[in-house]
Amino acid sequence: MEQNVENKDVVEEPRVGMSFSSVEEVRAYYTSYAKQVGFGVTKRSSKIGDDGKIRYFTLACVRQGTSMSTTSNILKPRPMEHNGCKAKINAILGSEGEFCLTHVVLEHNHTLSPGNARYIRCHKRLDESSKRRLEYNDMAGIQLSKNYSSCVAEAGGYENLTFGERDARNYIREVRLLRLGLGGAEALQNYFTRMQSQNDGFFYVMDVDEETRLRNVFWADALSRAAYESFGDVITFDMTYLTNAYKMPFAPFVGVNHHGQSILFGCGLISAEDTDTFVWLFESWLKCMNGHAPQAIITDQDKAMQNAIAKVFPKSRHRFCLWHIMKKVPEKFGAYSQYDDIKSQLHRCVYDTLSRDEFDKCWQQLLDSFDLHDHSWLEWLYSERHLWVPAYVRNDFWAGMSSTQRSEGMNAFFDDYINSKTTLKQFVDQYDNALRRKKENELTADFSSFHTQIPCITFYGIERQFQAVYTNEKFKEVQEELRGLIYCCTSMVQSEGGIFTYHVADQVQVMDGFRKSTKYVVEFNEEECEASCTCHLFAFKGILCRHAIRVMTLHDKEEVPAKYILDRWRKDLKRDYTLVRSSRDDLSYSPNAHRMNKLNKAFYEISSIAGTSDEGCAKLMTQLSKLKLEWVEGDKGSEKLKSPVAARSKGGPVSKRKQSSAEKAVNRLKARKTQRLSQKNRSRLDRTVVADVGSLSLPEHDFPRASTAQSAMVQPFFQLLDDVNSYATPTPISDHGSFCNPS
Repeated sequence: MEQNVENKDVVEEPRVGMSFSSVEEVRAYYTSYAKQVGFGVTKRSSKIGDDGKIRYFTLACVRQGTSMSTTSNILKPRPMEHNGCKAKINAILGSEGEFCLTHVVLEHNHTLSPGNARYIRCHKRLDESSKRRLEYNDMAGIQLSKNYSSCVAEAGGYENLTFGERDARNYIREVRLLRLGLGGAEALQNYFTRMQSQNDGFFYVMDVDEETRLRNVFWADALSRAAYESFGDVITFDMTYLTNAYKMPFAPFVGVNHHGQSILFGCGLISAEDTDTFVWLFESWLKCMNGHAPQAIITDQDKAMQNAIAKVFPKSRHRFCLWHIMKKVPEKFGAYSQYDDIKSQLHRCVYDTLSRDEFDKCWQQLLDSFDLHDHSWLEWLYSERHLWVPAYVRNDFWAGMSSTQRSEGMNAFFDDYINSKTTLKQFVDQYDNALRRKKENELTADFSSFHTQIPCITFYGIERQFQAVYTNEKFKEVQEELRGLIYCCTSMVQSEGGIFTYHVADQVQVMDGFRKSTKYVVEFNEEECEASCTCHLFAFKGILCRHAIRVMTLHDKEEVPAKYILDRWRKDLKRDYTLVRSSRDDLSYSPNAHRMNKLNKAFYEISSIAGTSDEGCAKLMTQLSKLKLEWVEGDKGSEKLKSPVAARSKGGPVSKRKQSSAEKAVNRLKARKTQRLSQKNRSRLDRTVVADVGSLSLPEHDFPRASTAQSAMVQPFFQLLDDVNSYATPTPISDHGSFCNPS
């Protein structure tokens, strides 16, 4: 007996004498009837015979029986579901193996609500396609509320879903346990081990205390380690507290690539911010990078961090983040009546001075003008001026970076993906997502630089020279200097032995769009075509400044020497790290997910054609129904092959005689052959289902896709996918033991 509830067929009332072939069929029928009427079903009682088979059982309304309140606070009793409802059916196993209804009670002592049946537990069902969508979104870092909302939108409303947000939340919690393991640190170590098994370039270090509790951890994948060889000359390092369950500070090592994009060189989670912890972290990172320390590192003003850098990276240039310092000005001087004047004078000292002597004089004027000689913060800043003042540090290469805001930008990225309950392993997953996203952005920029070209804005050969070799983003920075030529006024003040000295007055833009005149000095060696400018833009950023370009063009130079074209910014170099495969967990390694994706793609291609007309939609729905019916029948047939004991013979009873050893061996061989044939038949059917769906005869239309008709066909096909996919050996998407191992 079959009742098609999905097609809105009416399920008849249960009555005494109805017969069913199995317990499952009885339950399916009564559950369908209950959903139609508006109540839930539970198994109340049953009896199993000596042969292990169920002899009779009772299915009842979920509100049967009574409840006892277990709450400790009698003033806040919990709602109770049971109210003694008597509605039920009794089924007994007959002599022919069928189950017959012997007793039926239809009356309920509570209100029935067909429209709200979807909220009752027994009517909820989370199908495979929804599970897969939820898990994919969860691995991408999408919040559960948004994850569930995407399912609601695709289903066309809450009323069309067979599960609620709590069901989705419970499922995600379950698969996270499968994927992450029970212990945060243990799961993290298992994850690192799997990543290392995929690529031996994956590096990690875990620091534990005397009680084997995790204190600190550092990791970097093979791609990050390889990229460091190309762009590890300058890094930024900044600490921030992320809202994870363990309250561990997040410590990313960040650099900049040839497009000016942030690039990750590893990450640490630490339990403290003292010198010893930073020494452990920096030494771990140095070991990861094969002992190659960065040429320069930018951090905040943390003293423990400064001590650790001096110990681990003694030959690396170190500077403080300028932005961190300047943002403290309101805090330090906001209460002063002359705050605006103090702030303006401090900005002139920091941003407008070109030499160290000029800065020292300007600083002294600041102290004298506002009587700030005893201000402790200013005293400390001046004592550390060689670590942060532009006039002191701009003579060296910093890849254009003066702050740790690239690291903070990475922190902001993670803020969108984590919450107060984020585990260590989930956090590492999001770091992995960040790597993928950054890599994709870099590949997109590579493509843009190779396949598009930014037009020149001048007729200078120097511009064409940079256009040919620099990435688009870096060429834009060159063009910014070329645009600034119109604000430069040049005058030669000295010429001796082929060495020319020029004063270049530049109208530099300041706040609110105003410009002020600033004089720069350029020395030019005509024979070597070598220019040095007091702005030090090339030394600091690796981009030739407008002042040097102005002098070169005055001497009719059409090209610059190779020393002014940094390999770091070139687009025409093949960088080895781009060939390195990253270690990462991937759902595509699951055969189950691979099959579902393959079938989904095939169906969407067909539905995009059929969904453009009612005729095509109806035809596809009809053929899908036929295909599903054939599939279900095939499923039943294959189950009989796996259960030969249930088959009846036409002759006499099965012989009970003893068999010889040889006869037993022959029977075992026959059984193996039968099993292989069964698997072969399944495999053949699994291969042909997609072909059958793909070869459906449909009218051809050249119209835009109609989402309404197409969505009407999606849900039935998802059910069909579940049936098709069930033929293969079930493999959890996130099987903890073999989740990331490709087969």
